[in-house]
Amino acid sequence: MPLPQGPKTPVTLQMLRWVFSPMSYMEESAKTYGDIFTLKLDYNLPPMVFIHSPEAMQQVLSNDTKELEAPGDLNQLFEGLLGKNSLISQSGKEHQRQRQLIMPPLHGERMRTYADVINNITEKVIGKQQINQPFNVRTVTQEITLGVMMQAVFGLYEGERAEKLQHLLCEILEAGSEVWRVALLYFPALQKVIGLSTLWEIQERRQNKADQLLYAEIQERRENPDPSRTDILSLLMSARDEDGQPMTDVELRDELMTLLVAGHETTATAIAWALYWVHKLPEVRQKLLAELDTLGENPDSNTIFKLPYLTAVCNETLRIYPVGMLTFPRRVKTPISVDGYQLEPGTVVMGSIYLTHHREDIYPNSKQFNPERFIEKQFSPYQFIPFGAGARRCIGLAFAQFEMKLALAKILQGWEMELADTREVKPKRRGLVTGQDKPIQMIYHGRRQQQSRTLETIAV
Repeated sequence: MPLPQGPKTPVTLQMLRWVFSPMSYMEESAKTYGDIFTLKLDYNLPPMVFIHSPEAMQQVLSNDTKELEAPGDLNQLFEGLLGKNSLISQSGKEHQRQRQLIMPPLHGERMRTYADVINNITEKVIGKQQINQPFNVRTVTQEITLGVMMQAVFGLYEGERAEKLQHLLCEILEAGSEVWRVALLYFPALQKVIGLSTLWEIQERRQNKADQLLYAEIQERRENPDPSRTDILSLLMSARDEDGQPMTDVELRDELMTLLVAGHETTATAIAWALYWVHKLPEVRQKLLAELDTLGENPDSNTIFKLPYLTAVCNETLRIYPVGMLTFPRRVKTPISVDGYQLEPGTVVMGSIYLTHHREDIYPNSKQFNPERFIEKQFSPYQFIPFGAGARRCIGLAFAQFEMKLALAKILQGWEMELADTREVKPKRRGLVTGQDKPIQMIYHGRRQQQSRTLETIAV
């Protein structure tokens, strides 16, 4: 059966467009070919089918253990950094086992125990900024989220090992987000090019050093178990699967790297975008501060998490420029009809989160930042899908939303800031996800005088 239509340009040109301008490439393709189209993004693989209507998203992602599958071998681009035992690299029963072991520390009341960590690190990082001096927002939000990862996930607070590991991980993630790194993944032959090959070797050496530190920490924890520890590494080490088996050292290492990559870079980018929009649009900032000022001092983290306008601002931030622009790929197991096309076994299907979030039939004026969308209407899980869905839904979504809301509330309540440059910032590829096309610069003016309000006065 014929695949959906798509660009007829040579494969190399399609791959270059995908590496350097994926969002505009998807928008052009959707405008030309509609709700379903095909892109050829690998010399050795068949073309990939892209979908973005909520109906097709629901059909594909809710059937990804029936007519379709979500195999780890399709996520090989992540394997070099995360390892073969990462949740992202695993398939079938192994994938299910890993999810069941990792899920408990990232949800419910267990997650709330990290509120103090998030607040304390945010306070420390923002508090050391120079008054009336511009700073790079993403650098600051990265420092916050990496600090949270180090303490809440790795359980490392201070000491030589913690400092070395944090420094190495920061370098690894920063280099991994460069476009050259993505180009090497899509064009492996470039690894032999002088200069790029050196960069690749440097990155591998950093990774080996970081791995040594991680394995040393795991070994030390095994030799000196402490049941009172609440960090995620300790909880994963004590977890057992259905057969009573613990995670191996290699599995622990790979899952720690997965949580770091999935939870540090993405959340830092999202918080940076939120600060940009809130300070670019005075009416949004005014409404959000009015809501936050109802909380008083030392508000409960659950109360912050449930604030309606804060939730709307965070949701609109994740909608307009989703950090993850795609779902993980699915592969057809048995013939299935999607958007009028019969897809045969072996066909790879990608869900475009970015295109779904910019459908004018769901989000009128989709390029405008408008939190009221989420106050006025409740969107289905396949209309608003920043964390994916189905078997590959982001396992850390609750933790990411919790951290984003608490950090944003802490910053806005506590400090006066403004954009140093109000020119528009747009999204671009950042590694395998998205980020800002230029630094967001803000000026820190010092502590904010909090105004006491009640929800009644806001309503009036």
